[in-house]
Amino acid sequence: MLDTQADRLGRGETVEFRPTGTSMVPLIRSRRRIRVAPADPALLEPGDIDLARVAGTVYLHLVSAVDVPRRRVQISNNRGHVNGWTGHDRVFGICLAVDDAPRPGAAAKLRPAGRPASAEA
Repeated sequence: MLDTQADRLGRGETVEFRPTGTSMVPLIRSRRRIRVAPADPALLEPGDIDLARVAGTVYLHLVSAVDVPRRRVQISNNRGHVNGWTGHDRVFGICLAVDDAPRPGAAAKLRPAGRPASAEA
């Protein structure tokens, strides 16, 4: 399901869906409605929730670190597990809201309209 959302974000769409699982509790509880919009990866900071591909799998997880010179972010769940580093070209979106509660600062990190996502997904 997250691959489909990544494709839609890559086309510039904002998506809403209800992810399942417990890796992001208490930030996102299973089946809560979330809104994700295309992100500008260069603006991401630790603590942001993003949709990104790491080692072939798409995750809705936290940005746990950034490496500006190498244009990459580290993705982790909210339980201390690090999924790994991924390039800016594999970051699709940022979580704007959980059940209509806005995520602080997320709206300022959107990909500018008209700027295409990377072709590599």
